[in-house]
Amino acid sequence: MAILVTGGAGYIGSHTVAELLERGEEVVVIDNLLTGHREALLGGKLYEGDLRDKELLAKLFSENNIEAVIHFAASSLVGESMKDPVKYYDNNVYGTQCLLEAMQKAGVDKIVFSSTAATYGEPEKVPIEETDRTEPANVYGETKLTMERMMSWFDKVLGIKYVALRYFNAAGAHASGKIGEDHRPESHLIPLVLQTALKQRESIAVFGDDYPTEDGTCVRDYIHVSDLADAHVRAVSYLRSGNDSNVFNLGNGLGFSVKQVIETAKKVTGLEIPVVIQERRAGDPAVLVASSAKARSVLGWNPQHADLENIIQSAWNWHSANPQGYGE
Repeated sequence: MAILVTGGAGYIGSHTVAELLERGEEVVVIDNLLTGHREALLGGKLYEGDLRDKELLAKLFSENNIEAVIHFAASSLVGESMKDPVKYYDNNVYGTQCLLEAMQKAGVDKIVFSSTAATYGEPEKVPIEETDRTEPANVYGETKLTMERMMSWFDKVLGIKYVALRYFNAAGAHASGKIGEDHRPESHLIPLVLQTALKQRESIAVFGDDYPTEDGTCVRDYIHVSDLADAHVRAVSYLRSGNDSNVFNLGNGLGFSVKQVIETAKKVTGLEIPVVIQERRAGDPAVLVASSAKARSVLGWNPQHADLENIIQSAWNWHSANPQGYGE
């Protein structure tokens, strides 16, 4: 029996494939390689193509004995989603519809979904809990919430069980140093800071230093990508055990400020990282941290790399060895 990982050549997907392989699982991957990288796959059987290609999906399910699906494939840039909502509904929502339809036809009834804490929008309180109001502030978050709702109805009507995992900022890189974060363009803080250390950027922009936080900069939830991979594999085990559909937040429980990230990166790299303070960005809350109490209790998830220095050191190991990313 195999696990299908959609978007398995992407950042979190490739780390989850590595985790599955380490645990002796048979892995099948589908990825269109628009943002993923073939070199990021440490094993498994790759189908290069799109979830909206129904013929390819039917072929994949007919050729493999798929037991469960881990679903990462999606467009995930907040800014882009506010400029091109058609792309996000087509790729994220319709793509998921095609996947669930193929699962139903193949008799596959378990799916773990990489959701996002962007489904909550502006938080009512911190840390955010799974029962808090979901009111996305952007198209990306709205499409992910729509995907969750779709899965809920497929469960009620067709019995396809799901786990949705909501988290903020994946960070860090695999302990082996073989895979890491390579987005083009890059939009995540830690790799942008490390690119500045490598002199690939002149400076790192800090958007606002007058927030009501300890050092005036925004506080965010950063979770090591290998801890996220572990949570996805645990969610598969949860469904294998016959449990009901569920939603879990994945958070570090603390949150780290933009200045903390930059100062820690200076310590790890031993290099200067020039900073430019800019105006606040519209819609940036001061603090976004998700509670992971439920995931810890129900899934037995316990992050092994929660220390910010550990996270940045692993990212630096990857970026310093692969300054141009994959294939260079």
